[in-house]
Amino acid sequence: MTSPFLYFVDERLSLAELSAARLDGHLIEVDAAYMPADTVETPSARAASLGRLLRDLMAATHLSAAWVYGAIGDPPARHTVQRAVPHRIHGVIHRRLHYRDSYLPEADLCRIGGVLVTTPARTAADLARVGDTDHGAALDGFARDPETLRAGIRWLENAGTVPHKVRALEILRARETYEDVTR
Repeated sequence: MTSPFLYFVDERLSLAELSAARLDGHLIEVDAAYMPADTVETPSARAASLGRLLRDLMAATHLSAAWVYGAIGDPPARHTVQRAVPHRIHGVIHRRLHYRDSYLPEADLCRIGGVLVTTPARTAADLARVGDTDHGAALDGFARDPETLRAGIRWLENAGTVPHKVRALEILRARETYEDVTR
């Protein structure tokens, strides 16, 4: 069941009604949903807004997971998701999703707002493995909690062979060292 504070198009109100309420300042957009303007936008609410897109088949990863955790302010235009079930997903993947077909083990997942999201450690490791400007900015959001960076380092050290592991470890260790110096 979705949150009583989230409104989806045509669930309780039409798009026109939701848009009018947003223009009047009663609602704000939270990705694919709306919520009352005086409600705090929590990780649970952010994740729940993705529930219809992800169902129980996929998990939010990379920038999408960083947005759920609050490391970045705005949701990505296309959510990065990964298969969270052992079997292949058949059917059409929504155009707002960048889908990765490799299976995410249960140990790398947590459920927030009824939606599967990669753990903070896995998310930090994934962001560091990509290493571009957007992912680096999201990683900076995680740098506010040095324990998350250390957990990302531990995840990479125990992960076996993964693409861009050496570079990701360098990035995470540099951010961890920088954070220790500035406290």
